[in-house]
Amino acid sequence: MTETTATPPGDRNETIEILKTVAVALLIALFLRVLLFQPFTIPSASEEPNLYEGDYVIVTKFDYGWSRHSIPFSPSLFEGRILSKAPERGDIIVFKLPRDGRTDYIKRLIGVPGDRVQMRQGLLYLNGQPVERVQKEIVTETGGSGLVRPVARVEETLPGGRRYMTNDFGTGGDLDDTPEVVVPPGHYYFMGDNRDNSADSRLPPEIGVGLVPEANLVGRARLVLLSWSPGASIFKPWTWVLNLRPSRFGKVLH
Repeated sequence: MTETTATPPGDRNETIEILKTVAVALLIALFLRVLLFQPFTIPSASEEPNLYEGDYVIVTKFDYGWSRHSIPFSPSLFEGRILSKAPERGDIIVFKLPRDGRTDYIKRLIGVPGDRVQMRQGLLYLNGQPVERVQKEIVTETGGSGLVRPVARVEETLPGGRRYMTNDFGTGGDLDDTPEVVVPPGHYYFMGDNRDNSADSRLPPEIGVGLVPEANLVGRARLVLLSWSPGASIFKPWTWVLNLRPSRFGKVLH
């Protein structure tokens, strides 16, 4: 006859308490992620010179209210936004790509409902007027093909006074001349700060972003918390240190 040993009541109680603690911690983390803050990793160079590939940014989710896209996996629990508040031109915003409702994109808000937006010979026009721009410096950049090319750092000032830097590789690019678009109610027009290297609202939704519905806004990017240069990998522990970019830690986004 085989004897069985019962689990002592003290051990069972300890296991239950551990499971309760883990469950509470997960609920608190979910609460914070849904309502307050969410981290994102920048996957491309479309927001250079303000955000770099490998930046780890903190996004606040209470700025514009909450939609179903504020919740992981965007469940269809409700439509529209709760406690909705309109974003401002110049905000750097994470949103869900309209054509699939799942992919996270991050761009700068350029056009709000009622605005007329157009690019003419590489210059941004809002409501028929060119946006104020001042060239600050010329730097060199090495592209993915190894080609070194000059890039102008240009400061733009939107109506309302928001200032930020952009990359400009000169005129003649595919997105330097676009039709004028009138932003309809409940939608927004986004552009990347790396103007010649960004699939954004200048392109139709089938191949770019198109106009973004208000419900697709996730939150406003506020801060670069950490940063690693391209090549860092979770499977290569030495890159966790060698590829760090401490100079970008704590950078406040404007």
